[in-house]
Amino acid sequence: MADRKRAAQQALVDRVLGGDGRASADERARAFRDEGLEPPLDALIGKVAGDAAQVTDADVAAAKASGRTEDELFELVVCAAVGRSARMYDAGLAALEEALAGEEPGHAS
Repeated sequence: MADRKRAAQQALVDRVLGGDGRASADERARAFRDEGLEPPLDALIGKVAGDAAQVTDADVAAAKASGRTEDELFELVVCAAVGRSARMYDAGLAALEEALAGEEPGHAS
C-alpha cells in the first residue's frame, strides 16, 4: 500500500512539474521548491509554501500587476502547494522510518 501511495504522490509531482502549462517548467520547479522567484511573485509563493492562510488579495494583485496571467498564477500556486505537501510527506515518512528502525523485530511499541 505504501508503494502505491508513494507512486501516486510522485505521479502528481511529475504531472505538476512536467505537464502542459502556461507557466514555464523552470518557473513551476522554482515555485515547487519555493526558491529563485522574482518579486513580487516570491512573496505570494513564499506564503503559499509557508503559511497559505497569510496570502492576501494584495499579494495576488501584486503578482498580477507584474504581468502574470491568472492561469500562470494558478499553476505556480498549485506547484508551491504541492511542493510544500511533498516536503511534508517526505518528512513524515522519514520520521516514521526512523521511529520504526529503533523497534526490535516482533516487538510492538
